Amino acid sequence: MAAIASQQADRSPVERHSAVSEMPDELRADVRMLGELLGRVIAEDGGPDLLADVERLRKAVIAARRREISVDEVASMVAEWPIDRCVQIARAFTCYFHLVNLAEEHFRIRILRSRDTGEATLPESLAQAVSALKHDLRPDELARLIAELEFRPVLTAHPTEARRRAVVTAIQRISVQLAEYNAPDRGAYEREEAHRRLLEEIDLLWRTAQLRHTKLDPLDEVRTAMSAFDETLFRTVPRIYRSLDTALAEGSGTREPQAKAFIRYGSWIGGDRDGNPNVTARVTREAVLIQAEHVLTALENAATRIGRTLTASSLYGTPSKELRDALAGAVDDHPELAAELGKRSPREPHRQWLLFVAARIAATRRRDLDLAYRSPDDLLRDLRLCQASLVATGAARQAYGEIQHLIWQVETFGFHLAELEVRQHSQVHAQALEEIRAGTPSERTEEVLATIRMIAWIQERFGVRACSRYVVSFTRSADDIAAVYELAEHALGPRTPVLDVVPLFESGEDLANSADVLSGMLRLPAVQKRLAANGRRLEVMLGYSDSAKELGPAAATLKLYDAQAELAAWALSNDVRLTLFHGRGGALGRGGGPANRAVLAQAPGSVAGRFKVTEQGEVIFARYGHPAIALRHIEQVTNAVLLASTPSVEARTGEAASRFRLLAERVASASEQAYRSLTEASGFPEWFGLVSPLEEIGSLRLGSRPARRGLGAPRSLDDLRAIPWVFAWAQTRVNLPGWYGLGSGLLAVAGEAGAGQEPGPGLEELRQAYREWPLFASLLDNAEMSLAKTDRQIAARYLALGGRQDFADQVLAEYDLTRKLVLAVTGHSRLLESRRVLSLAVQLRDPYVDALSHLQLRALSALRAEDTLSDEERERLETLLLLSVNGVAAGLQNTG
Repeated sequence: MAAIASQQADRSPVERHSAVSEMPDELRADVRMLGELLGRVIAEDGGPDLLADVERLRKAVIAARRREISVDEVASMVAEWPIDRCVQIARAFTCYFHLVNLAEEHFRIRILRSRDTGEATLPESLAQAVSALKHDLRPDELARLIAELEFRPVLTAHPTEARRRAVVTAIQRISVQLAEYNAPDRGAYEREEAHRRLLEEIDLLWRTAQLRHTKLDPLDEVRTAMSAFDETLFRTVPRIYRSLDTALAEGSGTREPQAKAFIRYGSWIGGDRDGNPNVTARVTREAVLIQAEHVLTALENAATRIGRTLTASSLYGTPSKELRDALAGAVDDHPELAAELGKRSPREPHRQWLLFVAARIAATRRRDLDLAYRSPDDLLRDLRLCQASLVATGAARQAYGEIQHLIWQVETFGFHLAELEVRQHSQVHAQALEEIRAGTPSERTEEVLATIRMIAWIQERFGVRACSRYVVSFTRSADDIAAVYELAEHALGPRTPVLDVVPLFESGEDLANSADVLSGMLRLPAVQKRLAANGRRLEVMLGYSDSAKELGPAAATLKLYDAQAELAAWALSNDVRLTLFHGRGGALGRGGGPANRAVLAQAPGSVAGRFKVTEQGEVIFARYGHPAIALRHIEQVTNAVLLASTPSVEARTGEAASRFRLLAERVASASEQAYRSLTEASGFPEWFGLVSPLEEIGSLRLGSRPARRGLGAPRSLDDLRAIPWVFAWAQTRVNLPGWYGLGSGLLAVAGEAGAGQEPGPGLEELRQAYREWPLFASLLDNAEMSLAKTDRQIAARYLALGGRQDFADQVLAEYDLTRKLVLAVTGHSRLLESRRVLSLAVQLRDPYVDALSHLQLRALSALRAEDTLSDEERERLETLLLLSVNGVAAGLQNTG
């Protein structure tokens, strides 16, 4: 695809002011080189004619973007190719997007590193937050906020990662070689060898099947998530703590740290059984064992590495009596091991001790009970023993350097890595109790009881921190919480495990009733017992995906805000330390968007130094695929959590929310009415299935979880899960879940100034809300991003497939209205005007996403129109469709 790369790189007069001409030189060079290499690979494998056809389509979609030809002409060209040729072209554009995404990631990493000069405080960093806090809070208030700080990212296996694991690893290998090629200290031979290896790896990416041939099982998903831990999380966490400690006071690394370990990872992977019959008690057990294997291996390697370098001699500092006594105890209990360590490290007591600690961690992993640690607390005790001894000898830098990093890692990950959370639907519990009381438990009910027994086993093996949270989907009353505690008694009698049952409120009605449900929970003896034991801590989960699918993006956002405000007030009046668990998806239609901005937009009092959120699907690898990006993401979120918890920010947010309350209600009401008028109309679910690749998305085998509740085509939105709902709309280039109804909501406030529906007298009030209320600004900015990824011309072609022009006209009219009013309120002359980098990325991708959309439309139209397709023809068309779905997902960098 050398021609594609050339188009990206060259600055012709026509393109001088285009997005292409604005591409930074370093990024342009990488895109050009990777595109040229891919072009060579395609020509070598498929011949020059294949590359020429790819180039024809590339030029055609660019010409259509410039209005030089019509999209109908592009469609006619695509229709002339045999399906097999279309498949090859779809592969080419998909591989190209993988490489462009990689080039952009490397450019982002270079930018992050270039900004970190140490000469100025980086915006949205921990240093910037602490500097602001020192001006806003008294020292004791700052110390209390730091002590209470919590960030809990929860990894989920929701099926939104469209790439095969083999494709992901191929891209990672290309990434390594690209870094080698661009390294400034490489000689000519090393650079040439990296270039050769790049070509080799790109060739392998081209030859790797993009589509999964077998469905993932839950343990595959667990193992996939472990790559983020192995490559990034374990090493990044201590860097975050060190950054905070440095910001808090001088001398970090030579004194006892002021920063505590505030990050706690959770996971639903292998624990979330709501609607996923593949997640069983056995799977949950295996999931936690896989996690333990990875974290214990990482801790063992870290302790061994640090121990081998800790060569401080007793000739220059006598170890503490406590350490000498501990070493003597090791000789008594494990004479052979202690003798070997003493022989290898004479007069190096701290080295001996840390290598002994490493041996004990290894024994813990092997289940050698004679030598193993019983708990992470025992390991921490031994590490702090070594640390204190080093301080006593005057070696403070050794005590508070790498050993402190290891302490932070143990405090963060324990022996279980991430708390495995269980989730199940409230109706499953209700039915299980009915069956138990009737004496006729079904296989599913037995599985519910087995799950609770498995939680008890995990707690016995790894401690309560490893698994105690039990999330109840569609919680409607306190009875749904009581059911879990009753089931635990049926499962284990008086030996029930420690359970923190978490209500999940998802629908608009449930969000409105959430505080009443919590009041009912406080009357449950089991909940009272837990509150007494845990310092009156209570967790509540808010579901962004299903609420947005039910109400539309604008009404859901505002209803969620109201629920947060009410729950925060309820917690204050009931002396409860409330943690809100935000069930956000990756896509804008499921609560996605910049996480730090979302935190700053929360209701006053709802953060209070604590933030818990789901990290789903492709978001896991986007945020945690590289240490530099992970570090920046965690810093930005933590910065926002700290700032959102201060009285001044809470006061400003609360005052703005109060002032624009009536405006918000009018926007929410009108937007919800517009949204429901479409989605609840007779025939809409069937129409949606025709205009989108909804049915075919299930064939991508994205995850172990079924795409819908129940069997057969969806009869209503309730039958459809939020992820395929968002994913399918993204494929149509409509992106409806991210903006639909907002235009009608804004119009209800702005008013009309004539037949053209121009904004009326309420526009200035909307502009004022956008400037002063973070929630409203976030809502419009996210909608603007979603609108920018929408293409009206191509969207219209998809919408026409359903045979309901009334629905198509309704969607496009709302798009036009929303786009016009969002620009009017934000004051922008074009979408994403104030977000140059994102605007550039979208504009660069648009033509090539168009190419894949035309290929997809070719397949989708044939599948929808022909009832007489042979099995072979249908299979080839479905292959093309799924390849294009995969490519569009890569191009938009977004699935569900």
